[in-house]
Amino acid sequence: MKFLRVGFLFFAALGGTIASLAGRGDVGPEQEPRIATKSGSNRAAMRPAAILRHDVRVVLVPVTVTDTLDRPITDLSQDRFRILEDGVEQKISSFISEDAPVSLGLLFDSSGSMKNRIVASVAAIKQFFQTTIPGDEFFVIQFSDQARLLGGFTSDPEEIQRRLGFVQAGGWTALLDAVALGSHKMKSAVNRSRVLLILSDGADNNSRFSESEVRNLVLESDLRIYAIGLYQRPRLLQQLAEETGGRLLLARSLNDLPDVVQHLGAEIRSRYLLGYSSNNPMSEGKYRKVKVVLEQPHGSPPLRVSWRHGYYNSAE
Repeated sequence: MKFLRVGFLFFAALGGTIASLAGRGDVGPEQEPRIATKSGSNRAAMRPAAILRHDVRVVLVPVTVTDTLDRPITDLSQDRFRILEDGVEQKISSFISEDAPVSLGLLFDSSGSMKNRIVASVAAIKQFFQTTIPGDEFFVIQFSDQARLLGGFTSDPEEIQRRLGFVQAGGWTALLDAVALGSHKMKSAVNRSRVLLILSDGADNNSRFSESEVRNLVLESDLRIYAIGLYQRPRLLQQLAEETGGRLLLARSLNDLPDVVQHLGAEIRSRYLLGYSSNNPMSEGKYRKVKVVLEQPHGSPPLRVSWRHGYYNSAE
């Protein structure tokens, strides 16, 4: 049986733009990154391994449900959910509620505008990494003029805190390059739940990657984006978070950061995993729109539902 997590594959057009990333750990104007591809089709080379049965294709959709206080709701039954693909309802064939280990990449803005916000931001992030569970793994990317990977995956929260302790503010904001680098690094993650957590106080103004390139990269990757916007909601981050089943939370002041981090820490881990066998005809490379509908509780405030809004189909 072939399992497709919603969204993977990398555009071949970006094949000339990511791999010095992995060797160098940063993205700068002098040397743009490249993707190392295997021989044959770039698109086929980037597909994750799958258990194959050609007559069945199972799509796995991660779904998060929260209440009006941003608390995860984890006790819903399968019959409360419906899934539609390209407007056609699909039969849910598998249903899991899990609080699972996560592979998480922190993308930390260290541009000049963060100068008076670094200490409070690092303290809030340290709070987040104190709530780890066995099996979690993390990496950190610092971005200002360039995006720089501060070491590989680690399961040690104290190691993350040590890496953050060397962060200093200065320069412009290569936010898009940081998202591209984080997406590339996430390919070596071991957990099924994969998240990029972005903390930034502004929009991009110094990246080599364009918005459209990064959006396509993220939509074809098996990850969710969560973001903390300091003082403002970066439009692109909000869009990417919503489309990948994550979310963007706004911290209107530094005093709001601890609460925002606490809400995200609980939400990132708690999710439902809904599976279905698509009844749409195979069409390789086509983007399939996915919609999740939740039967809302009667007489109670509405629940908020987040899910990945689509995936690129692979016929092989």
